[in-house]
Amino acid sequence: MTSFNIYDVLKHLPHRYPFLLIDRVLEYTPDESLVAIKNVTINEPFFQGHFPNRPVMPGVLVVEAMAQACGVLSFKSAQALPTQNSVYLFVGIDRARFKRPVEPGDQLYIQVSLTRRMHGIYKYHADARVEGELCCSAELMCTYKEFE
Repeated sequence: MTSFNIYDVLKHLPHRYPFLLIDRVLEYTPDESLVAIKNVTINEPFFQGHFPNRPVMPGVLVVEAMAQACGVLSFKSAQALPTQNSVYLFVGIDRARFKRPVEPGDQLYIQVSLTRRMHGIYKYHADARVEGELCCSAELMCTYKEFE
């Protein structure tokens, strides 16, 4: 399966409203890459205060959406699902750059690619685009964690 809907996304991420930031996966290649979308609507809770006169999706949430796409790729590639005792944690970010604001009505296309895996740390390159225009890019790192 190279794409999957919100129900499959929910199986592969522990996040829930209001913090689930992936709506659908369009493309998926195990251990390589994933393309996901986030439909940005005026109903998002963060728009009430960021900013009331000119709503802009906070950059940190754009990065979080990219990290969630990395989490889906990680779980899907490992052929595993999150449990109450396990999760992929976001452990690092490098070279984050913001090029354009993300506003209500935008459809955020998130592309993540696995670039390196060593000692349980996964490193990804991530881009977020709206209508082909780059909004944000970053190098993200995550690791698998089991809790007692």
